[in-house]
Amino acid sequence: MQYSWYDLALLYIVYSFLGWVAETVVSAARGRGFVKRGFAAGPFCYVYGMAAVVMTVGFADLRDNLLYLFLGCVVVGTVAEWVAAKTLERLHHRTWWDYSGHRFNIDGYVCLPYSLLWGALGCVVVLWGNDLLTWLFALLPGWLMKTLAWVLGIQAVLDQAGSAAILRRRTTRLEGLNRALEEGSRTLYDRIALRMERRVEGAYPRAQRPARVERETSFAEVVWLFTIGSLAGDITETIFCRLRMGVWMSRSSLVWGPFSIVWGAALVAASVLLPRKRDGSARTSSELFVLGTLMGGAYEYVCSALGELVFGVIFWDYSAIPFNLGGRINLLYCFFWGFAAVAWVKLLHPHVMRVIGAIRRHTGRWLTAAVALFMAVNMAVSGLALIRSDARSEGVPAANSLDVWLDARFPDERMVRIYPNMKKPV
Repeated sequence: MQYSWYDLALLYIVYSFLGWVAETVVSAARGRGFVKRGFAAGPFCYVYGMAAVVMTVGFADLRDNLLYLFLGCVVVGTVAEWVAAKTLERLHHRTWWDYSGHRFNIDGYVCLPYSLLWGALGCVVVLWGNDLLTWLFALLPGWLMKTLAWVLGIQAVLDQAGSAAILRRRTTRLEGLNRALEEGSRTLYDRIALRMERRVEGAYPRAQRPARVERETSFAEVVWLFTIGSLAGDITETIFCRLRMGVWMSRSSLVWGPFSIVWGAALVAASVLLPRKRDGSARTSSELFVLGTLMGGAYEYVCSALGELVFGVIFWDYSAIPFNLGGRINLLYCFFWGFAAVAWVKLLHPHVMRVIGAIRRHTGRWLTAAVALFMAVNMAVSGLALIRSDARSEGVPAANSLDVWLDARFPDERMVRIYPNMKKPV
């Protein structure tokens, strides 16, 4: 089934609300009061919405394989919860939930029972929930559905931005908007919840300060990690293809320069999330390998599915490699992600950070700003070129001056040279 952007936006909102309701009901049933898993002011828990949309986009082709669907939902749900917990703790310097008392947990952020629950809920979403909700959406007039998607989507962005501003005490205007959003849902809060500020300031015994606050990664460091990771990933894949297939092949994600942004984003995530446990101790190599394998596999699968959804093409296909999942990932390359995580955290990360520090000291802010601007423009133009390439393949003529420029600068021959493995899905 094909989902429109409006469908996905509304699914995101609905599942975020249903997740919020489920958390509230379970907490009340256990007699512990309201324990909210996110920090948004409105009645939404957005980690559920995000996980549901990722499962919807990524696992639609696994509907006929219940085992793979369940395992995929287990991995995606677990990764989503783990990343959300790490992000909230780094943002707010508080521990929002702790599964340390459960067996088979990772840092207290995730545990096996809840991972299995993620798998079951994900199967319900993909097999039945989406069909029911999209049927209900179709009952709405087209203009109303689109309006709701825009309004609720913008509300979700501002809600989360406002909540983050409150927690960081940075933006009074967004803080005021956030309070207004919370006032709008006060009827629900009065029945089953406390106000956000009371929750943040200590209404919930689980939202305690961690024993150790991790050092934050600056924006400049993110820019350089992303750029260096993109360049190193492209070079690594190019050499690997040469050794494995005997040919030099472009592995770039972008139209200007040898940059694989899949690797760049992965490197940033690994630098922020993986090096240390909650208690501040360093992870062992085996822990890094397991986390890298699971998170890397889920990440690559989602990137493949999103690329097909947004650009209408498949960028890689592992169907010929044993133990593959829909041709999007395979077991061998998942292990590569695990080895890469170990090598990066244990060997390369400290040296790269010293190099980044030296670059920033000698160049100030101007070079970082220039690199950030170049990469942003490069990604924007690359996205437009890919979208236009897909439209050309469908026989859509140039409709404006931008399309004409893209056709002239990035014809099919050049796009095939940059993306040699790109193909239309069957």
